[in-house]
Amino acid sequence: MNTKQGAKNKEALWRVLEQERVMPHAVDLPSLSGLDADELLRLERAWSGIQASERRQLLQTLTQLAEDDFEMDFNAIFRLALRDEDPEVRVAGVEGLWEDDDVRLIPELLRLLLDETVPEVRVAVVQCLAHFVLLGELRKIHPQPFAQLCQVLSLVHRNPDEMLEVRRRALESLAYASVVELPALIQAAYAHPEEAMQISAIFAMGRSADARWKDTVARQLHHPSPAMRYEATRACGELLVRDAVPNLVELVEDVDLEVQEAALWALGQIGGDLARLTLERYLKSDSAALRTAANDALQELEFLHGNLDTFFGPPEEFVSESDVPWDLSRSQRRGRARGRAAASDLLDDDGFDDADDLDDDDDLEDEADLDDDFEDDDDFEDEDEFDDEYDDAEYADD
Repeated sequence: MNTKQGAKNKEALWRVLEQERVMPHAVDLPSLSGLDADELLRLERAWSGIQASERRQLLQTLTQLAEDDFEMDFNAIFRLALRDEDPEVRVAGVEGLWEDDDVRLIPELLRLLLDETVPEVRVAVVQCLAHFVLLGELRKIHPQPFAQLCQVLSLVHRNPDEMLEVRRRALESLAYASVVELPALIQAAYAHPEEAMQISAIFAMGRSADARWKDTVARQLHHPSPAMRYEATRACGELLVRDAVPNLVELVEDVDLEVQEAALWALGQIGGDLARLTLERYLKSDSAALRTAANDALQELEFLHGNLDTFFGPPEEFVSESDVPWDLSRSQRRGRARGRAAASDLLDDDGFDDADDLDDDDDLEDEADLDDDFEDDDDFEDEDEFDDEYDDAEYADD
């Protein structure tokens, strides 16, 4: 888009927002990406005059645009929506922030979790926080906010007066973390009388990447509930339960399409000859959804377990510090990738394994800034104080 056309689109966008008070045309929406401070203030003044239904539609469309184009940045607008009077708009704002890595969001989301009374918004906040738990586990954020986040999620999950849906989603989000109490929390959730909590326990088992749960998740593969079968299937893939492959092959014929797709995905994660043959067979399925799932899973299998020569192809030139020729290093390249270890290596290529690298990352705030957000926040200074405020807060009836 040329500069002149871009200016016309932005002019049309502001006219619609400020005068017509409706959602702008889709072609104009990219102009809302990366708003500066003055533009954001301008939008904030116009925001309340737009009908709630239009605000919801706008946020949902912006979320889709951001998913389709990673260069689109509407995070400032999503944050604005967190303070909206309409709960559905707040939910849409939270959902738009699921990919935002800004650690300054953590105290803002925790405060919203504490003050919010609408169950749907609280669930959305807890699920959004899972992203930051994963970043903390990968040491992409500083330890202090990570510890605070895990503490709050643990408190929310263990609160018997909290809504069941919020409690179970808190456990799912916490499951990324290697906190000492996690196995006991998962075990208690698995023994909970409500099936919904049991399903979240299976979900958490898979997300935890803890091998102790392999037999437990495998036992649920033929559960009467499709939701339980789905989560057990995903968990088997995440935990690389090789003994479950024959059962997963059977589940590719499940009556539930989502379970079928999950089974194909899990086979791609686990690998092996039987998994490969099954995926290749489903490349010819009558179902377009299953063909797509099989193709995606087969690519995952090749990447995680196959010969990387085939996946990437040989480079045009091979140069290494040891000057080992490409052909002479074939024995090293022929070995199977180590599943999650290989994926972890790719994640760690940016150097975040070293604590010193955290201080050099331009995307993270200085620790002094983080201290302003967390250590000086009397509401979250320690677990006892959070307990008191959490207990005093008013929530919607279950």
